[in-house]
Amino acid sequence: MQANKTQPLDASVDEFIDAIENDRRRTDSRAILAMMSSITGLQPVMWGTSIVGFGSHHYVYASGREGDTPVVAFSPRKSALVLYSVLSAPGNNELVAQLGPHTTGKGCLYIRDLSVTDAGVLTRMIDRAFRAKGDPGARVDGS
Repeated sequence: MQANKTQPLDASVDEFIDAIENDRRRTDSRAILAMMSSITGLQPVMWGTSIVGFGSHHYVYASGREGDTPVVAFSPRKSALVLYSVLSAPGNNELVAQLGPHTTGKGCLYIRDLSVTDAGVLTRMIDRAFRAKGDPGARVDGS
């Protein structure tokens, strides 16, 4: 089997975020970084050249394909901040309606401006996602 293209790297998350040209995306990335660090209690790791992830989840599909992905992650893309694995947790599809302006697609949550989203709702969603696949002893926030 072919290995995943996106693997953990020994690269600086802080340097990656500092290099983001868009001020809003850089500010939002720092806020999400702090939020995910607090929720998971883990150090962030660069997965590939543009994804900041927390924890590692091993998966195996019925086809036999297997690999590792971050438990929760984000990427500051040009048009939006992308959050990975947040929608997959039980109850989060209902909770996302309370989040504020966002879009979704293929399991990803896209946020253009973090300042107009409900931080409490987003915190609960990330916490649920992390506990669903990550550390069951992680801080529980409002679920």
